[in-house]
Amino acid sequence: MALTDFDLVLFGGGGDLSMRKLIPALYARDRAGDLPATAQIICVGRNARTAAEFIETVNENAKSHINEKTFNQAVWEKFCARIKYVALDASDASTYQPLNDVLRDSSAITRVFYLATPPTLFAKICHNLSARGLATEQTRVVLEKPLGRDLASAKQINQEVSQVFKESQIYRIDHYLGKEAVQNLLALRFGNVLFEPLWRREWISDVQITIAEELGVGNRMGYYETSGALRDMMQNHLLQLLCIVAMEPPLSVTPDAVRDEKLKVLRSLKPFTQNTLAKNVVRGQYRAGHVDGVAVPAYRQEKNADPDSNTETFVAVKAEIDTWRWAGVPFYLRTGKRMADQLAEIVVRFKSIPHSIFAQSTSSFQPNCLVIRLQPDDGLQLNLMAKTPGDGMRLKPVELELDFAETFKAPRMDAYERLLLDVLRGQLTLFMRSDELEAAWEWVEPVLRYWEQEGNEPLPYASGTWGPAASSSLIGRDGLQWREEALPE
Repeated sequence: MALTDFDLVLFGGGGDLSMRKLIPALYARDRAGDLPATAQIICVGRNARTAAEFIETVNENAKSHINEKTFNQAVWEKFCARIKYVALDASDASTYQPLNDVLRDSSAITRVFYLATPPTLFAKICHNLSARGLATEQTRVVLEKPLGRDLASAKQINQEVSQVFKESQIYRIDHYLGKEAVQNLLALRFGNVLFEPLWRREWISDVQITIAEELGVGNRMGYYETSGALRDMMQNHLLQLLCIVAMEPPLSVTPDAVRDEKLKVLRSLKPFTQNTLAKNVVRGQYRAGHVDGVAVPAYRQEKNADPDSNTETFVAVKAEIDTWRWAGVPFYLRTGKRMADQLAEIVVRFKSIPHSIFAQSTSSFQPNCLVIRLQPDDGLQLNLMAKTPGDGMRLKPVELELDFAETFKAPRMDAYERLLLDVLRGQLTLFMRSDELEAAWEWVEPVLRYWEQEGNEPLPYASGTWGPAASSSLIGRDGLQWREEALPE
């Protein structure tokens, strides 16, 4: 669907997210011919500088995040000509006149405000936009994560933003929902008859969802100290992936049909008790170690770190869903920094065969397993048992592999490319609704309270490993293993 003309305003336009993700994503869509010729990108920041000075900053900081194979200097120069810079104080409505001056006043032009700012500014910016007459019925606002620090702050943000914008105008972004493999998970489940009859407790043993990073906290220490892995990754990315794996078939792919089903999953998550909090949640923090053969420091030794910090860089959780489809099926979620590998994957492990008719023991059989890879490469892998060539009936595990990049030769869209297009088209399906956000916080908040009350330190783990030993014990108590531990050597 072709885009109508638009003015896209990036609050935090000179910040890290804009330079690493948003501006490169917009360039990619311009190169693909998606952006109307007269569309404007207006970057907002606090620092007074000329448009030429800001473009120089864009050249220095955003250009390096564009794939060299897709970079075209002529397209880049044309794209940069779209960019305008406005200096204002986002918290002070009296400084907004330069923004009023550059925005075009026409009902034919889509107006989007993207708030790539700390969440403490969300409500203030929205009210200031309203005070300056910039928030119209056609306006859309995009809220970046983190959407609050807890349930109370999330509710407050929702309440204050909704005083200015209707729910249909608010786009709460979670970039994992824009990933190609997540879209393919929807297609796999609801576009094929093969898996859906098996997608239930009678046939599935467990589900594992992992988002692991080799990188440490880097230059995000200021943010990470106030967030930690639970707020940064578990409350949003991992729970959204769980929802898509576990939800019932929606009536259609319309926004509320999909989001209604995701909300049902969140509300069906079994609440934590004092006992299950101690047993089913593991918190860790990386220590010094080696990643890819390179020595790296402990979290507490990183630049600007608190030497006594108890901020978690690793979380593993056992979740349970109280529905007929999923009763008794454990969902294991984990995320961490300075891990042994950089990956994001969903592992759906099916139950073992009930009886072997072959001479070898059933203990040598590996359960069938579906692996949905989200990064570093999108793809699907189905693990089966097959006969080895030669005399006799000997079985061994084999893999059926689907590499999306190899199968589909067309250029692939980055998650932010897809989500920005959806915002500009007014398509809400891949964005969180307010009740979804609050339901996710409601499930996670007991973990935060438990950690605060207990006051215990996160468990240490060496950089370059798969987290604390307690993570293996968490899943091992159920007679299971994380996928990398279960793989044959």
